[in-house]
Amino acid sequence: MKISGVDIRPGNILEHEGGIWKVGKIQHTQPGKGGAFMQVEMKNLEDGRKTNIRYRSQDTVEKVRLDTKDFQFLFADGESFVFMDEENFEQITIAAKLLGDEAAFLQDGMQVTLEMYDERPISVQLPDQIEATIVEADAVVKGQTASSSYKPAILDNGVRVMVPPHISSGTRIIVDVYAKEYVRKAD
Repeated sequence: MKISGVDIRPGNILEHEGGIWKVGKIQHTQPGKGGAFMQVEMKNLEDGRKTNIRYRSQDTVEKVRLDTKDFQFLFADGESFVFMDEENFEQITIAAKLLGDEAAFLQDGMQVTLEMYDERPISVQLPDQIEATIVEADAVVKGQTASSSYKPAILDNGVRVMVPPHISSGTRIIVDVYAKEYVRKAD
């Protein structure tokens, strides 16, 4: 399926230079002179190469159609992760490099979506937001205002995020998995 260069979104799987690439970051730029373009950072799903490409609005790119299937995360096994098919209970092992930095957000029993290309998994989609516990948070510096100041904190999975000053150790928060940002305090 062809899509316009400005319709590319993070997580899209594109066909580029004969390979399959996953879109990581995008930045829409509208310079004062010339037409608007989309700066796209992509990673090759077969060999791990990364590249940056500019797509103008008139450019079209082939979006790869993938089969998706729901799986449940079971456990980590060294440099790989084991998932279970929710329909037939078959287990599948996936290399850790396929998940990248998002692997830190996997939780026991988490529901994920595997994207398959020619019956082999090429991408794992985690939920956009997860609940995590703050294990370490810096103290509030006197004189900081609550409006725009954030402080560093470390989650129970080892990921570092910036949180508002009122958040302390032991607090459960909602975190955006892909942006690695604080969303809100958990209920």
